[in-house]
Amino acid sequence: MSDSVIPGDLAAANRRQVLYWRLLGRLFDPDEQPTLESASVAVVDDLGLPAALLDPTVSVDTVVQRFPALAGELRGLLADTDTTDHGDATGDADATDHGETTDDAGPHRPGEAEVRRAALVSKLLLNVYGTGSGPVSAGQLARWQSDAGWFEQALGCPPGELRRQGTGLGATLAGLEGDLVRRMHLREVLADPALASQLTPSMSLIEQLLRDKANLSGVALANAKALIRRFVDEVAEVLRTQVEQTSVGTIDRSVPPKRVFRNLDLDRTIWQNLTNWSPEDERLYVDRLYYRQTARKTTPSRLIVVVDQSGSMVDSMVNCTILASIFAGLPKVDVHLIAYDTRALDLTPWVHDPFEVLLRTNLGGGNDGPVAMALARPKIVEPRNTVLVWISDFYEFDRSQPLFDGIEAVHRSGVRFIPVGSVSSSGQQSVNPWFRQRLKDLGTPVISGHIRKLVVELKSFLT
Repeated sequence: MSDSVIPGDLAAANRRQVLYWRLLGRLFDPDEQPTLESASVAVVDDLGLPAALLDPTVSVDTVVQRFPALAGELRGLLADTDTTDHGDATGDADATDHGETTDDAGPHRPGEAEVRRAALVSKLLLNVYGTGSGPVSAGQLARWQSDAGWFEQALGCPPGELRRQGTGLGATLAGLEGDLVRRMHLREVLADPALASQLTPSMSLIEQLLRDKANLSGVALANAKALIRRFVDEVAEVLRTQVEQTSVGTIDRSVPPKRVFRNLDLDRTIWQNLTNWSPEDERLYVDRLYYRQTARKTTPSRLIVVVDQSGSMVDSMVNCTILASIFAGLPKVDVHLIAYDTRALDLTPWVHDPFEVLLRTNLGGGNDGPVAMALARPKIVEPRNTVLVWISDFYEFDRSQPLFDGIEAVHRSGVRFIPVGSVSSSGQQSVNPWFRQRLKDLGTPVISGHIRKLVVELKSFLT
């Protein structure tokens, strides 16, 4: 490295350190440190960036609305450039127009692009992680959700994607969101339609609504139901796509193909009619069309879903009721749904409407698997044509052996038994080691809790 480069690099490193020391200071203590604040203002002003980047009370949305060119820099800012399409976020900072802040020089000095990146990253981190303490309003929650969405975009993900996945960084974001929801006076917010309209449904919010629904009435209950319905519809759309995209069994060659245009096998039709090519006319005369066979081998199947609705299984309850309703809409699939804690409840009459199912659940309490098994076993009419999905952490206390005995009997009768540790977007699961080992020895190991894995397992049996 030449001596002429070192001073510029050191200056850039010092300016980055100023920004990051200020970030750390504000995360651990919301009070301003005058020296760091004034130095950071000077750095941001020197970069031609808006001072609003340093104000944690100003949302990223507001900054982008005032300075639209920053949107391109923020998207993909923290993503792997080898795997993420950043659009206009190419780091061409000297080609940005920041509205009322103009700096014709642009980041041409050594290390200036890194300093600019540090300023933008600091804004995202401070707004997302600097949640403070004390009561939270509906507007503050909505602003945080929007800022978290920008942070996810900076990482190369669609807004909300990391929180839905719930692993690693996504789990941290979901935890922060859950904490904000718990600090919000939810009942008062729901009672005010204007405030309620600012809420964006999320798993954390739905969990709170389901736990508190017995204490809601009137306008508050109506707003709570509207939020649950919105969330159910959004998740259902995602899961429905996963079900549609999953392989659906082998082709049934005994069923003639439907002679419709969408099934036309153009390549085979041309190949089989090549002998009809006329050199004089330079035309291919087709005397027979060939169609693809698309019929799949299907068997009328009974799907029994048993869901542990104790406090640790909230995301499973929500995801599974929605998934059960989707499979209930498939032809020749007879779906039954049972929820349990210390009691078991047959929710089959509402299996087509997950919204109604969720309103009838009571989250919390302990586990009594044998009670649920007693309700599920009479539903098994043709064992070899039945799949029983059991979703639980299997912490049964002193009832472990009776539940395992029931599972073993069902499995040996010919029922396809699928134990699942959880049904979440993340795949995270905590399963009783005693049950995990015995289910593995039985030949029915607990599958990964990721919902896509369960979709594949069910489709392979039902279609």
